[in-house]
Amino acid sequence: MFGLFKRFKEGLKKTAESALGGLSSLFGKKIDESDIDKIEETLYGADFGYETTAEIVDAIRAEYKRNKELHGKRAAEIGAAVLEKILDGAESELAQSEGGANPSVICLVGVNGAGKTTTAAKLAHLLGANGDGVVLGACDTFRAAANEQIREWAQRLGVRLVESSRGADSAATAWDAWQSAKAKGAKWLVIDTAGRLHTKENLMGELAKIRRVLAKNDPAAPHNAVIVLDGSLGSNSIEQAEAFHKAFGLTGMIITKLDGTGKGGALAGVYRRLKLPILYVGLGEKPDDLQKFNVRAYVNGVFGLEAAND
Repeated sequence: MFGLFKRFKEGLKKTAESALGGLSSLFGKKIDESDIDKIEETLYGADFGYETTAEIVDAIRAEYKRNKELHGKRAAEIGAAVLEKILDGAESELAQSEGGANPSVICLVGVNGAGKTTTAAKLAHLLGANGDGVVLGACDTFRAAANEQIREWAQRLGVRLVESSRGADSAATAWDAWQSAKAKGAKWLVIDTAGRLHTKENLMGELAKIRRVLAKNDPAAPHNAVIVLDGSLGSNSIEQAEAFHKAFGLTGMIITKLDGTGKGGALAGVYRRLKLPILYVGLGEKPDDLQKFNVRAYVNGVFGLEAAND
């Protein structure tokens, strides 16, 4: 567990620097009203948004009114407690097929550039690390070099891949991938989908077709409809998530690239708006940097706090 906290702390370093600004320098001293104002500004800078920022700052300000000896570290602990409450319910597990007779299907959706293809391969690797059979379906048949990218990752991570040529019917590839997973007795099928077609309607139509084809094999599939969001986009991710949720019926989110942005606070805004569980977060380039989302580790990482015995 403590290694997990360290991973989050390292991966969220830029967000912590943005959110904390000078707060970490206040850990050993008393704060005043001007320091609280600065905390408010830096939380906005980390893209926590009005509601979350207001709740955190109001709690710190209320404590300051009661205790003029309030130190910076205690202010960070108060902010962390508020944020943890906001994110209550954000952790969840991937859904599995009933009885395990069929593969549990995870369909990853989202726009190009969010890290969807890389995440698909990393997720397949992570699920397979427990000894469970995994098949990866390369259903982004529209984007140039998509097959090459996912093939390279699959080979590097030792994941079984089902693919077809560029321009092929993505739904047919999804069908083949499901049949392969079933034949191999795989527990999981991870499907990477296209992120951009000629129009938004074409994209959503293709996703709907993939869903229909999967349902012919298993009426419950896909068991997980997960959007991959680029954490560096901040609050702009909310609009993307809402569009895909309306069209595809999302069951969860994966937030990528949190290590490369100071706007990791937007994660809270996306969760507040959609109440979709955050299944995994991307904290770096390495395969193991895709981590199951842990609210306490995220909150401690954002506020620069240490886990007990860390």
